[in-house]
Amino acid sequence: MKRNVKKIVLYLILIGISILMVGPFVWLLLSSLLPNTNVYDFPNNVRLENFSISNFTGVFEFIDFGSFILNTVLISGSSVLLNALLASLTAYPLAKLNFKGKNLVFTIIISAMIVPATAAMVVNYLTITKLGLGDTYLGVILPTSVTIINIFNMRQGFLSVPDSIRESGKMDGASEWKIFTALVMPMVKPNLAVVILFQFMASWNDFLWPMIVLNDTGKYPLSAALTMLNGQFAYNFGWVAAGTVLSIIPTLVIFVLTQDMFVDGVSGANKG
Repeated sequence: MKRNVKKIVLYLILIGISILMVGPFVWLLLSSLLPNTNVYDFPNNVRLENFSISNFTGVFEFIDFGSFILNTVLISGSSVLLNALLASLTAYPLAKLNFKGKNLVFTIIISAMIVPATAAMVVNYLTITKLGLGDTYLGVILPTSVTIINIFNMRQGFLSVPDSIRESGKMDGASEWKIFTALVMPMVKPNLAVVILFQFMASWNDFLWPMIVLNDTGKYPLSAALTMLNGQFAYNFGWVAAGTVLSIIPTLVIFVLTQDMFVDGVSGANKG
């Protein structure tokens, strides 16, 4: 009896937390589907006859949504590919190879996490400016091409791979690169999925750094373009809500496609 009561209480707590987490998104979705209504007067305005997609069509009419989507795909896709490659190449020797100063190198990399994001942004901006990459996509992508948290996550994945895998590859005459690509990388797909998902979310939703680097608003990613929409139509929250909902869809799709590997990768990183 006590066990059942504990389960009921636990489920009620989890349901309450779920409602708190999902509630803002539901409110945002309703705001996008209820044009010309008071968004603070829910649920009184939630009637079937009030639902409309006019907010979504309005967003497409006001901004070149397709162009901003392509900009975002270019920036986010490049950032994800570079992180997957560079984080893996950096983490593998730190986890599996023996060389002098390995622990010191890893300590220095991890120590860089204490640097405030705002301070790093100033340094990145000065560096990009000196390289002449202002107002370019490359200037937006380079500072996000590899992150410390992704290196750490991939290192935890490589540490979970038995050393016998590398030894068997060496016995068969495989090079270190062959061992890395053909034997080890397939075993850390869950960790790679975590890197892809987290980096995609970070790049897709980032608006401050692109707005700092890019002067041409036509080069803005979608998140930055939505802030421009909000500035023009401060009182038409439905348009802003519709644009935000549209920007969330790709992230949800990526998560659904990688959720199984994502859960395995997170649990593996925690165990490591």
